Amino acid sequence: MHFARLAQVGCVAFAAAGVYGFVATAKDGETRRACSALCSLRPNYAAQNRLAPDFELPALGGGKLKLSAFRGKTVILNFWTKTCRPCLEEMPSIAQLAKSLRQHPDIVLLTVSTDETLEDTRDTMRSVLGADPPFHILLDPDAEIVSDTYGTKLFPETWFIDPKGVIRARFDGARDWASPLPIDLAKSLLGPVQCDVGFQFGKPSSDAKTVCSDAGETY
Repeated sequence: MHFARLAQVGCVAFAAAGVYGFVATAKDGETRRACSALCSLRPNYAAQNRLAPDFELPALGGGKLKLSAFRGKTVILNFWTKTCRPCLEEMPSIAQLAKSLRQHPDIVLLTVSTDETLEDTRDTMRSVLGADPPFHILLDPDAEIVSDTYGTKLFPETWFIDPKGVIRARFDGARDWASPLPIDLAKSLLGPVQCDVGFQFGKPSSDAKTVCSDAGETY
């Protein structure tokens, strides 16, 4: 009888260990999936410890838009100016990203220009894109938000902000935003499993950086 009880306890312990191993493996797989786009895009900065400063600016098309009005959604925030050639070069891919995001109402693309007037930005976009922009453009002519609040020194600069308003990634310089990766990154910020990989100066810096290495990324 004593032997039978020990055998039963052993079976229960074995089953529990199996379940734990399965859950741990599944969680590890989810974490790696959540980090996949971030690792591939290699942001200049990534963390989870800073709330994005709120702001309200006039918008092309009329009225004003406030950043905090988009809480509950992932926000992709791009800073640019018409005198920045790389900004204009990446605009077609920004426009393509905006068109792709029409299928993702929980992701918002905002751009902020430091040009003097909204008419300047409209004319610039019509010249670069051949049409009105398919994304929001806000105006910050004195760069109070872009430079003073967000600390942007060089254009363009793109920030990913999660649904809670936390800055999750920053990209310095022009990128090709037309690939699926930016949308994958934005979607990952909406999921229950969050990526813990931090980036500094384009390299993973947190204890979870092996996630990127295991995914085949080298730095």
